Amino acid sequence: MSNLPGDLKYAATHEWARLDDDGLVTVGITDHAQEALGDLVFVETPELDSQVQAGEGCAVVESVKAASDIYAPVAGVIVDSNSRLQDEPELVNSDPYGDGWIMRIRPEEEDDIERLMTADDYEQMLAEEDED
Repeated sequence: MSNLPGDLKYAATHEWARLDDDGLVTVGITDHAQEALGDLVFVETPELDSQVQAGEGCAVVESVKAASDIYAPVAGVIVDSNSRLQDEPELVNSDPYGDGWIMRIRPEEEDDIERLMTADDYEQMLAEEDED
């Protein structure tokens, strides 16, 4: 089973979200997602100051296998993106929950993150997908 930190929240579209002490939400893709994609060769981060809705595609990751949209897990404004990923997209593979983060969002509603899945919920969803 993939690595799933218990302090994060998870979206059904395989993004993770962390509410930071400054009130911003840091977002990346899960270990499961990066394993499924394979070696990343390009990450298109979202445009700063853009408004996003929960579930809206706002970034793209490309691997040797496929390109995939990254969806905003909460509504808000993009306030930061990980510029290191331009030259080092492999950070998403090697450290998806750390240096491989993709964007930071100032959420419209701080409690929006509570609508996302816990690690246990996400793990259950993955198990059910494997059964199909």
